[in-house]
Amino acid sequence: MIVRLFNNFTIINLFVLNEPLYSLAERFISYIQLEKRYSAHTCIAYRNDLLQFFDYITASYSNTPVGDISHVMIRSWLAHLMEDAMTAKSVNRKISTLKSFFKYCLRQGLVKQSPMVKVIAPKISRRLPGYIEEKGMRALEDNISPVSVSSLHIFADDFEGTTHRLIFEIFYQTGIRLSELIALPEFRVDRSNLSVKVMGKGGKERIIPISERLLSQIAVYMEQKRVHLEEFESGVLLVHPHTGQRLYPKYVYLMVRKYLTEHQITTLKKKSPHILRHTFATHLANNGADLNAIKELLGHSSLAATQVYTHNTIEQLKKVYKQAHPKA
Repeated sequence: MIVRLFNNFTIINLFVLNEPLYSLAERFISYIQLEKRYSAHTCIAYRNDLLQFFDYITASYSNTPVGDISHVMIRSWLAHLMEDAMTAKSVNRKISTLKSFFKYCLRQGLVKQSPMVKVIAPKISRRLPGYIEEKGMRALEDNISPVSVSSLHIFADDFEGTTHRLIFEIFYQTGIRLSELIALPEFRVDRSNLSVKVMGKGGKERIIPISERLLSQIAVYMEQKRVHLEEFESGVLLVHPHTGQRLYPKYVYLMVRKYLTEHQITTLKKKSPHILRHTFATHLANNGADLNAIKELLGHSSLAATQVYTHNTIEQLKKVYKQAHPKA
């Protein structure tokens, strides 16, 4: 009886150790989704990275079990990606995926040591985040176009214009991400405390203070929403101005790019909603805000991610110095 149980345990253990890579990947994705509470976007990105890696391993090294994957194989895959002109930033993201995956395998007893300890990530050339100058944001806030387009005003005087203007205001005054804006519920707006509670990455909540002006704009929008739309998705704050359904990312992206381009608000090539998040953080830093406070407002898990905005401040100081100092 004991021998039979031992043999059964041995068979099960051998099956786990030799589990197909693709089913192991699904187990890992379930782990980060249900236990680690990673966002849906992160889980999709991790799954795509792993499937791409396993496709390469299977094609190059046949049916290799996870315990036999070496750092040489991983380096070979990374070199293959870089030969296909993949950027260092994208390669580093895939390295991060593999580090998390093999850390999971180590905990499960599937590998004796993570092969990632011998994999060195390529260096990334740091680019300063682009942002909109304060005069550009003032034009949006005042609703006065700096260039003559079809109208003197940037936003139309209708429900669609009100919706678009509020989206810009929320982005700039809170610095929230696009996904956070779309999912923001009405009840998260705290009128008594002048704040909004945002659900960020990894299910982490943070409270962001807002101005009385923004609170007033939100109140006007909520009232107009009930007047202009017969039906709309309940719960969420912002909805599509015509259908009443929850906003989707592409709609917001195209809308932001349209206004920034048509009214020449900025000369930046990339005109996305994330530029407004960079603008929020940069303007705070340029006006003397504490770096730890900016970190909390942005929902960064590490101060290193926030420190990039201090470089923008230094560039601003250099610009002022060159313009004002007689010996510059």
